[in-house]
Amino acid sequence: MRAVIQRVSEASVTVDERVVGRIGKGLLLLLGVGQEDTGDDARMLADKVVGLRCFADAESKFNLSVVDVGGAVLAISQFTLFGDCRKGRRPSFSDAARPEPATELYEAVVQQLRGAGLSVETGEFGAHMSVHLVNDGPVTLLLDTKKTF
Repeated sequence: MRAVIQRVSEASVTVDERVVGRIGKGLLLLLGVGQEDTGDDARMLADKVVGLRCFADAESKFNLSVVDVGGAVLAISQFTLFGDCRKGRRPSFSDAARPEPATELYEAVVQQLRGAGLSVETGEFGAHMSVHLVNDGPVTLLLDTKKTF
């Protein structure tokens, strides 16, 4: 699984001109599922997001997690994180998981985050979405479960 995590002061996602998810302070999680990903990847990624210390403490050091600051998560499926742009001019998405297993693993991450006590909003899997955010910092981090955490 691959994720782009952005620390936000607010974020929302719109489908067909209606807001389907909105958070205040927290994390925007753009999540891509690859063909080789399993439930272990979903658990590993969710655990990392829950404990990721990317919020500043009183000394301006990244010592606080989204849980510590009472933040929320807006989780958006994004298969384009598996786009391979090394050849030609058009990305290849052959490493991205097919919709059925990708949906299951995306939902597994969302459930793990909720199980950890986080408020989690989502987009609509497979829909054309407009994502609006105010990146706080800016802080943007990359995670890949196939690389060592």
